[in-house]
Order: sequence, then structure tokens, then C-alpha cells
Amino acid sequence: MSVLQKARRFVWGDIPESKAEQRLLLKIDWFILSYCCLMYFTNYLDRSNVSNAYVSGMKEELNMYGNQFNTINTIFTCGYIVGMIPNNLMLQVVSPRIWLPSMQIIWGVLTFCTSAVTNVQQIFAIRFFQGVVESSTFVGTHYILGSWYKPGELGKRSGIFTSSGLAGTLFSGLLQAAVYQNLNGSSGRSGWRWLFIIDGVITLPIALYGFLMFPDVPATTRAAYLSEEERLLASDRLKSEKTKVFTHGTPTWDLVRRVLSKWRWYACSLLFAVSGEVESLGSNNLMGQWLKAIGGYTVEQIDYYPSGMTAFAIVSTLVCATWTDSTRSRARWPVLVYMSISCIIASICILVWSSPIGLKFFAYYLAGASYAGQATTFAWANQICADDDQERAVVLASMNMWNNVINAWWPLVFYPATDAPKFTKGMWAMIGTCIVTLLVTWLVWYLERRERRGKLATEEAHDDGKSMKSQLSEKVHSRESLVL
Repeated sequence: MSVLQKARRFVWGDIPESKAEQRLLLKIDWFILSYCCLMYFTNYLDRSNVSNAYVSGMKEELNMYGNQFNTINTIFTCGYIVGMIPNNLMLQVVSPRIWLPSMQIIWGVLTFCTSAVTNVQQIFAIRFFQGVVESSTFVGTHYILGSWYKPGELGKRSGIFTSSGLAGTLFSGLLQAAVYQNLNGSSGRSGWRWLFIIDGVITLPIALYGFLMFPDVPATTRAAYLSEEERLLASDRLKSEKTKVFTHGTPTWDLVRRVLSKWRWYACSLLFAVSGEVESLGSNNLMGQWLKAIGGYTVEQIDYYPSGMTAFAIVSTLVCATWTDSTRSRARWPVLVYMSISCIIASICILVWSSPIGLKFFAYYLAGASYAGQATTFAWANQICADDDQERAVVLASMNMWNNVINAWWPLVFYPATDAPKFTKGMWAMIGTCIVTLLVTWLVWYLERRERRGKLATEEAHDDGKSMKSQLSEKVHSRESLVL
């Protein structure tokens, strides 16, 4: 392999085996990643806008007090939990090209509604239903990615997808600052209200693009830009990676037995239930709350400065995803080790309150490494469950569901807005979460390795049995020849 080929393989995954596969990969990269990334971008733009609106005037205008900001996030999370598994199972019944953009239209309309609220109770109601529909995006896309891409291609595509959500967070802070400067008070609306209007305007055209161009999954795709040969190749190229036991289709009750009788659902759900909480420093906008609480910073600075954490999160996610795909073993666990150690260091720096302001900036930015584990964990689960599409759909949804079950109360206990600026409880909780993440990562690695060894032993025994039958058949045939 030439240096150029090695570089290309490192950056973009395994080299296609033929020109036809190369053309197919270019097409699905363009149409799948473009829509999924734009969809997730608006998803995270919406989520982050609530945090940015809170520190940009919404708190004062709606007379919010105590932990009502945390309550908004908790109610959204409850809706997210309710919608998680139903949304992913609906992708087995309704065409993803119809279901995903439909959910996007609904949350776009609800985003418009947020711009007109007059009290925090209205936000509570809107955010619950937004949680229900937005839960279709994250695990739904990971299911789609696992349906189209090989293990050596999957990590960096998952990383690009995750980074698009982080880009939404990054853009939200910049957008809020620009809106506050240029539109605050325009037509009698506050800057934070204009933020939700602009967010809705961005969301709806992307949903229309999904209706027109999204290719569904290989088993059901009717995309006009794919030839019949390319549709067959899309399915065949994944069969060489792992034989499918159950493929995309309407679920039956046997699915419950298959899921609950294996270790995969339990271990993968536990892994992201724990490791997902490592993202708490970013998902709760602790840096923005810290800057607002200590004073001395303008609204624009409070919106801009946390973007450094998001930028580092994007870089960490893409570098780690690229590295895991480039390794021959497709090892995912080192990323979770890197993430956990980075966040332990960040938490210690923040806990030492007498440390310089510059060190705290460094700590919050370093905590952006927490997002690197997200793409890797779901790529790992896709890889583990590659032999059963239906089980994979449930496992991916359950991972995010159980994480959000914890996330529904976790910020209220460990990161209440009233704890700003120090968040002492939260930093100790972060250190504990990172340690547990390391332990569960080892558990999943061990169970996957044990399952792989068991399958190899079974295949070898099967091959030996075939060989013995073949030898016996040859002996019988030889004796019959001598008799004749």
C-alpha cells in the first residue's frame, strides 16, 4: 500500500474494493451524511439555544428563579426518554425517509412556538413534546449509519455526525451573540425570542431535503440516484463483514427474547448510561453559568467564550473516531480512557477554587474531550450488534434512553443553577463518573472479547466436523470403488 493510500485509509476509512463500491460510498456519504448532519445540527442548535437564551435575557423576562432552568432540561429529557425506543422501532415499520423528516418538521414548529411564550410553564410543555420528537434523531441516525457502513468506515462517519451536533452548539453561541447585538428589541421582540425564530427557519428546509433525498436503508432503498446494482452492492458488502441473523423489518415478540437473553443490551446500555453523564460540563452549559455568576463579562462574552469547549469537543471527536477506524482491531475503548482521564483533570482544576481564572478556562475547554466518547460508544455498539439489525435498533435506543433516565435527575442533584459558580458537588460527581466509566469500559471489552472467542471456537468445531464427514465420505466412496 502506497503512502497516499495509507493516508487516505487513515482519513476516510477502508479503501473500497472496486470502482463500483467507491462510487456507491461517495453517493451514500453525500446523501446520508449531509441530511443526518444537518438534521442533528438543528437538533443541537435548538437544545443549546435554551441554555444561551437563559443567560441572554430569558431568565429575567420570564421571572425564572431557583432551579427552573434545570427543570426545563429535565422535562425535555423525560420526553426524550418516552420517545426513544418507539421512534427507533418505528424506523422498522415506516420508511426512515418519511419518519425522520416528519419529526423534524414537528420540532421546528414547536421551536417557533417557544419564541412566543409568556411564562416558564409554557416552556415546560413545549420542551416535553420537543423531547419526544427529537429523540428520533440521534439513535435513529446511528441505526442508519450501522445499516450502510462497514466497521472500518463507521467510526469516523459517527464522529462526523456527532460533530455536526457539536457544531450546532458552537453556532448557537455565536448566533445568540449576533442576534442579541443586531435584533434585540426589533419588532418588539427580545434577542432570545429571535433566536428561536431563526432556529425554526433553518430547520424546515432541511426536513424537506430529507423527504426528497434520504435513501432509507439498503434493504428498502428506492433512491433514484442509486442503480439496481448499487442497491444490491449496498447489502452484499455488509454481508461479508458479519452474517445477519435478523435484518430490517417489522419486529416480532421474539425480538424481546433475543435482546434480553444476551449480554449486549445490558452492558452497552450501562456503558452509555454512565459515560454519557461525563458530558455534563458541556450539556448544562456550566461554563456559561460560571461566567455569569462571577460577573465582569458581557452577554456577548458569556455566549462566545464557552464555544472554545465545543471547538475542542469537535476536534477530539474527529481525531478519536479517525484513529479507531484506522486500527486493524477497530478498538474503541482507548477513546473512553482518554475522555475519562481528561475530565478527571478538568474537574480537579475547577475544584481548586483558588486556582487562576486562566486555569479554569483551560479546564472547561479540556472538558470538551467528554464528547469524544459519544460517537465511539455508538460505533462500538453498532459493531457488537452487527449480526442482528432489529436487536441493534433496540440496543442503540436503549443506550440513549438509559442515559437520559439518569440525565433527567442528575443535573438537578449535582449541577443545580444555584450551585454556580463553583459546582463543587458536580465536580466530585464528575470524578466518580469517570472512574465508573473506566470500569464499565473494561467490562464491555471483556464480554465482547469472550463472545468473539466463543464464536471462533464454534466455527472451528463446525469446520472440524465438516472435515471429518468429508474424510468419512471419501473412505466410503473408496471402499465402494474397490468392491466394484
